[in-house]
Amino acid sequence: MSVASVLTVALLVFATVQASDEEAVKTQQLVDNARITFEHFVADPDMGWLRDHVKDAKGVFIVPQLIKGGFIFGGSGGSGVLLARDEKTNKWSYPAFYTMGSVTFGLLIGGQVSEVILMVRTQKGMDKMLTSSFKLGADIDIAAGPVGAGAKVATADILAFARSKGLYGGLNVEGAVISTREKLNNKYYGKSVRPLDILVRRAVRNKKADPLIKAVTTATKK
Repeated sequence: MSVASVLTVALLVFATVQASDEEAVKTQQLVDNARITFEHFVADPDMGWLRDHVKDAKGVFIVPQLIKGGFIFGGSGGSGVLLARDEKTNKWSYPAFYTMGSVTFGLLIGGQVSEVILMVRTQKGMDKMLTSSFKLGADIDIAAGPVGAGAKVATADILAFARSKGLYGGLNVEGAVISTREKLNNKYYGKSVRPLDILVRRAVRNKKADPLIKAVTTATKK
């Protein structure tokens, strides 16, 4: 093999490793940002209902950045993580990665980027989250989560809470498609895993997600 060929192979290997490292960093940033988003929501005075009832949720899906336009798969959407609560032990799982796309932005948002939390309230809702892809409002009932003093809750499998630049509301997630991010799940846990393995069987762990789990656990104990 010529020197040029050796150098070419070396450069390709280096580029592959570098790309893999960058993806790992971005994946961890998603987990870290999910923790920050969750803490912002539960600390806000207007999110009293979420704060009081998250302890009863089957799961919480946290999207730190929901972007209007220009996302990797087109349209409006973002990536997020889902944690599931074990009803027997009340312990929260490690996160599974998903995308959320085709979201409609209302006039009240007033910005291009929003933070979103979906509270999964029923077993039907949780079962859908364990599938590879489904549509909110078509395959499962979805409603806006109650915000502010005296807010009343709607009957739905999943409640959606959103904010942008400190404002809440104006985001319609009905019709949005939620899909698993298989590659991110496999990369984060170092082997081939399904959401069922992460969320229900608790077959994998990544200690870098412990701060996120701690934040959700702390909120559910209040």
